[in-house]
Amino acid sequence: MSRIGRLPVDIPGGVQVELNGSNVRVKGPKGELQREFSKSIGIKMENNQLNITRNSEDPAERALHGTTRAVLANMIHGVSKGFVVVLEVEGVGYRAEMDGKKLALFVGYSHPVKMDPPAGVSFETDAKTRQIKVLGFDKELVGQIAANVRKVRPPEPYHGKGIRYQGERVRRKAGKAGKGAK
Repeated sequence: MSRIGRLPVDIPGGVQVELNGSNVRVKGPKGELQREFSKSIGIKMENNQLNITRNSEDPAERALHGTTRAVLANMIHGVSKGFVVVLEVEGVGYRAEMDGKKLALFVGYSHPVKMDPPAGVSFETDAKTRQIKVLGFDKELVGQIAANVRKVRPPEPYHGKGIRYQGERVRRKAGKAGKGAK
């Protein structure tokens, strides 16, 4: 039995879960998510908890067991509390600003790079700490948008300039040895 898959998922107050076969709809104060899961995985609601079961020991089904439980837990956490990914901007003259709801990145190009947040995602910036926060209730979408922001100017290994995740370590390389050595 999967160690993660056998754990029940608690449903906090204010969150509604609708089960329709393998289709699950979760609604909470932050938003609403819907997802279709594999029909080989059983999802049952008992005592304000979701229990996930599998029918066989088939390797593909075993892999889906823990994954289904983790995705359901993320859906419930997202609609109740939300998710945040923090990015840091490093480099002389590099900064991020809000332009209405858009994120404007000044990261060494001749023009600012402006990004629109999709529905369910928002940006926040802090000028003092040079941080960008990507907020939303869908973990998958928040992670993808954060990766797209980082892709505008990924950290480079020689000077360490660029956009990085908070706490990300960038492996630094030594520059040229110098002109004088012959």
